[in-house]
This record gives sequence, C-alpha cells and structure tokens, in this order.
Amino acid sequence: MQELDQVKINFDSSGLWVINVALAIVMFGVALDIKVSDFKQIIKSPKLLLIGILSQFVLLPLLTFLLVIILKPQPSIALGMIMVAACPGGNISNFISHLAKANTALSVSLTAFATFIAIFMTPFNFQFYGGLYEPTAVILKEVELNSLDIIKLVLLILGIPLVLGMYFRYKDEVFAQKLSKILKPFSIIVFALIIVIAFSMNIDVFTDYISHVLLIGVLHNALAMLLGFMVAKLFKLSFVNQKTMAIETGIQNSGIGLLLIFTFFNGLGGMAILVAFWGIWHILSGLILAFYWSYKATKQQEF
Repeated sequence: MQELDQVKINFDSSGLWVINVALAIVMFGVALDIKVSDFKQIIKSPKLLLIGILSQFVLLPLLTFLLVIILKPQPSIALGMIMVAACPGGNISNFISHLAKANTALSVSLTAFATFIAIFMTPFNFQFYGGLYEPTAVILKEVELNSLDIIKLVLLILGIPLVLGMYFRYKDEVFAQKLSKILKPFSIIVFALIIVIAFSMNIDVFTDYISHVLLIGVLHNALAMLLGFMVAKLFKLSFVNQKTMAIETGIQNSGIGLLLIFTFFNGLGGMAILVAFWGIWHILSGLILAFYWSYKATKQQEF
C-alpha cells in the first residue's frame, strides 16, 4: 500500500472554484447574524475574549504539536492535524452551543472575532508548528508555501464576506435575519457536498486509508473539546461558559482547511483525509455532547 505522504486526492480547478464560492457564501451567512454590538459586548468582557483566544489560537495548536510528537503519525497526517488546529472555529459551533444550552451569544461573538484574527493567526500557527516539526517541515519546503498567499486566500474567503454580511445586516436587519435562516443549513450542505464529491472521485483512496486517521481524528477532537472546557474551568467561568469554550475549541472550520489543502498542497493524501474526517466527526461529536448537556440541563430544571 502506497504511503499517504505520496497519495493525492484528486480535485480539479472547477471543484476548487465551487469550494471558494460556497465558503464565501457560508461566511456571508454567518456575518448576517453578527452585529457590531456583539463585538462591543465581548470587548466589555475582555476576560472571555482572552480565554477564547488563548484556548483556540494558542493552546490548541500547542497541544496538537505535542500530540504529533507523541503519536508520530505519517508527516502528511501530522500536517493535517496542524492545519485543523490552525483554523478558526466553525460556524456550526453557534448551532451546537444553542442545542447544548450554552452561551450562544458568546459563541457567536467568539466565532466572529476568531474569524477576523484567523486571517493572520491561521497562516502563522500553521507555518510555525508545521516548520517546527522536522517531518512536516520537509513537506512545507517542498511546497514552498508563501504566508502572503495563504493570507490573501483566507482574507478573500473569510474577511471580505464577513464585512459585507455585517454591513448588509446593518442596512436591513429584518431581511438579513430572514436570509440568515436560509443560509444556515447551507453551510452543512456545502461541507457535506465537498466531502461527497471528493469521496466519489477518490473512493479507493478513502476506503484504503481512512483507518489511518480514524483514531487520531477522534482523539484529537476529544482533546480539543476537553482543552476548551478545562481552560474555562481553570479560569473559573460558569458551567454555561465552560460548555461554550469546549464547543468553540472543538469545532473547527475544516472547510477552510480543505480549501487550503487543495489549493496549496494539491490534495496531499494524509492532510485531506484527516481534515475531511475531522469535518464529519466534529459535527457528530458536537451533537452528541450537545444533546447530553441539553438532557442534563433539562433534568436539573425538573428538580
């Protein structure tokens, strides 16, 4: 069986164009739910903002790096883990926070702020930790990755749609809310479509190699959620906010990760399969956790 570091996931240029447009629409939809007051609210409570940034952009990449050193997966899988950890939180985290009876307003605010700073933090964390681990550093040198190119792409997919969506809400809040309800399910459908298309074009590769990333992906995601929860607990946040931090840290925007992989790494096998699996699993794990917390909260209210 061929090493994953030599395997490529085929995805043509038209497919990449579809991903670019779809992700931009998704981020526009996310921005329709965001008001300037959301930022004002979180700035008034800088402790929550700083804890969110610490958990997602500082500790998660560091934890991932340590996990890579301990597990020593194939270099392309390791780079996929680092890619996931470098991405901002996924917008589905807001929906999952709502189901979990967590702090949905905080979730929306953290997602919005994380998306803005991800324009710079995602390229930085990815290249820093990818270059720090020798096996993945070799891949980065072969690709000759340019940080500016990543920033441009992330700005195009995240930054511009976010600003446009917020401006659109500012101009017509009622219509923006109606449009947001239509676009919310779109994000899940889009990601599922990306996975289905990639899977159908590379079915042999996925069936042969999914076992290589399954346990690693589950463990990585579980540790990410546990990290967010324990960091919030350490800073003595309320249980509601502890749940929010766990979800925000464990739900990552893997769609952005896949776009970067197909754009700059030509669908490198281990990276693409790990990030694609994470994108499916974090929704399932997030929903399971949300329903558990929701059930627990309901039971407590009965007594």
